[in-house]
Amino acid sequence: MKTFLVVNPRSAGGETGKRWAEISGQVTRAIGDFGFGFTERAMDAVSMTRTALANGYECIAAVGGDGTVNEVVNGFFDEGKAINPNAALGLIPRGTGGDFRRAFGWELDLDSALARLRTDKTEPFDVGFVEYVNHQGQKESRYFANIASFGVSAAVAHEVNIGSKALGGNLSFLWGTVKTMAKYKDRRVRLRIDGGEPEELGITVVAASNGRYFGSGMCVAPKAITHDGVFDLTIWHDYGLSDFVIKSKGVYNGDHITWDKTRYLQCRTLEAESDEEVFLEMDGEVPGRLPCRISILPGAIRLKV
Repeated sequence: MKTFLVVNPRSAGGETGKRWAEISGQVTRAIGDFGFGFTERAMDAVSMTRTALANGYECIAAVGGDGTVNEVVNGFFDEGKAINPNAALGLIPRGTGGDFRRAFGWELDLDSALARLRTDKTEPFDVGFVEYVNHQGQKESRYFANIASFGVSAAVAHEVNIGSKALGGNLSFLWGTVKTMAKYKDRRVRLRIDGGEPEELGITVVAASNGRYFGSGMCVAPKAITHDGVFDLTIWHDYGLSDFVIKSKGVYNGDHITWDKTRYLQCRTLEAESDEEVFLEMDGEVPGRLPCRISILPGAIRLKV
């Protein structure tokens, strides 16, 4: 496959940019000639991906973390349609969180990432689509690869993103979770699942999951599969800091889906609104808030595996 690498040089604490000559040499030895571009600002990866696909590249690989993957996936689409449904998404993981790669058991080492790029093996990959309100109060839409959630998870993601992440992915998310949950109260939201009757309830987190992990390793959706055409929907209610501290093992290994304060089901669409301010996150980015409508696009693109 003709391959283009979308590189976030600031990923891995800036090491990706500093070591690019070494990394690119290894990529060349593994797959031969390839195109690449460095992102310089937010959403650069979107336009870079669209241009590469328009120029005939068949595999677009994100070199970075979950945020880079999110932008690359958004670049696979233009005016509501996949530019090339047969094009493949690849990944050379270089981020601090790494929740996308965890769903597939992929490690951070470059050799295994290059082995995936070298093979022609791909599988269908579902993509999430969210219509929401941005921070300026305007309607927007965005695609996601892994998980879209709202509630304390989005508040934590916001806290982590405005920080330095100097502690690394896991510790930064852990500290952000503790700080945020210490002052967080459940929000009242109205949910409509697959067009059914609306239900009003208090929520700590609602997560529509294509992948399995968020928050740098929390297994929010242990049964999720990225090509089954449905979201795994997790609803946490009445969770406080003490629950997270005392029962954190169950949050990280997926046992929480058996607890009384967790509801776990599957759906294709989810609509949510609230009279309170409830932030929304997608793949660790926080572009806006409720109201929102989340839907799944089954097998919208391919994934290099």
